[in-house]
Amino acid sequence: MAKAFASAGDMAEKKTSFTQVGEGLYAFTAEGDPNTGVIIGDDSVMIVEAQATPRLARKVIEHVREVTDKPITHLVMTHYHAVRVLGASAYGAREIIMSDTARAMVAERGQEDWDSEFERFPRLFQGHEEIPGLTWPTTTFSDSMTVYLGNRRVDIMHLGRAHTAGDAVVWVPDQEVMFTGDIVEYHSACYCGDGHFSDWEDTLMNIAEFEPKSIAPGRGDALVGEEMVAEALASTADFVKSTYKPIAKVVARGGTLKEAWDACRAECDPKFSDYAIYEHCLPFNVARAYDEARGIDTPRVWTAQRDKDMWNALQD
Repeated sequence: MAKAFASAGDMAEKKTSFTQVGEGLYAFTAEGDPNTGVIIGDDSVMIVEAQATPRLARKVIEHVREVTDKPITHLVMTHYHAVRVLGASAYGAREIIMSDTARAMVAERGQEDWDSEFERFPRLFQGHEEIPGLTWPTTTFSDSMTVYLGNRRVDIMHLGRAHTAGDAVVWVPDQEVMFTGDIVEYHSACYCGDGHFSDWEDTLMNIAEFEPKSIAPGRGDALVGEEMVAEALASTADFVKSTYKPIAKVVARGGTLKEAWDACRAECDPKFSDYAIYEHCLPFNVARAYDEARGIDTPRVWTAQRDKDMWNALQD
């Protein structure tokens, strides 16, 4: 039987969790599906990552209402991917924040990404009819900005390229907690199809310099405690390095994309094959690493057709 493309065959609902990562700080997680962060201030709430649809966003809101009745006023998108941003309308937030680069990527490739991800993740896009269109920020920043939720300070920063060129992290200094988006994962594969392998480890080191006590990662369980944080930073760095290095060697000797795929599997399968969405991510990761090793700095736009062509090229 042919393998299902990406997560097209994954239609089982995931169990959700709502974990406190600091005082007034929570991580909504769902067994490897996209996570969402919650920051409760003195008089309002900030959400980090919107989910793929209003239907999924309402699941987050249900948990939020279990702990606070304060209005949701701010929504931060750590990057532009459809599974992160298209549920934004459900929150009714007056401010939607992205980096300048992330906004530019919505303009350049937002619709193509939506069309592509719709085919990759049909379960996540159930109820897609409610999505009013692409999600655009009301506020952008270049390097950093600060939002005050009453007395609670929230720093939103670009610490380097990793999962995308425009990645943002959200730092809550009074609790020393960070919301990292997909720069950091825990027992979940990193999606590197729009990534920057050569920069990713430096960006992880920039996160580590904050010495966070807890992290809400992009996927996987909330990272509560410095030991769990250190483990996730190290395993994420290992995943990225283990993906790129064997492919770079194949490129250096003039090898093919299929040879790069085989080399990556030989290195990564023994360590990561039990990670969430591992098989989903692998073809996109190989294709992007192959491009980067050939000197293509800006990731090529993924379209539904490019997805299919790449997938067919890698099948035995």
